[in-house]
Amino acid sequence: QVQLVESGGGLVQPGGSLRLSCAASGSIFKIYDIGWYRQAPGKQRELVATISNYGTTSYADSVKGRFTISRDNAKNTVYLQMNSLKPEDTAVYYCNAAIDSGGHYSGYWGQGTQVTVSS
Repeated sequence: QVQLVESGGGLVQPGGSLRLSCAASGSIFKIYDIGWYRQAPGKQRELVATISNYGTTSYADSVKGRFTISRDNAKNTVYLQMNSLKPEDTAVYYCNAAIDSGGHYSGYWGQGTQVTVSS
């Protein structure tokens, strides 16, 4: 059984920063690509950032220059550093990881963490 648990969300003022974490646990042989997604009320879930197991990163245009994705393979954890936050960044943030759990390869989602940017 593999679990992803996000943390670090909360309420922050515009211009502020938050750091999200996503920790994977369970029967894990290898973690491949990991992505952060977000879903605002009434909108579709959208991709925010991804990082490969080689460390290659990509970002949505809306967050380039403000968000940074990173990973600590020893801790099976991925981070999303969010700076210069805007009200339009308000959403539930989810991580998704492609994981080999020893002969079984699948994608897993976390439960999400709420980020609210408001004065």
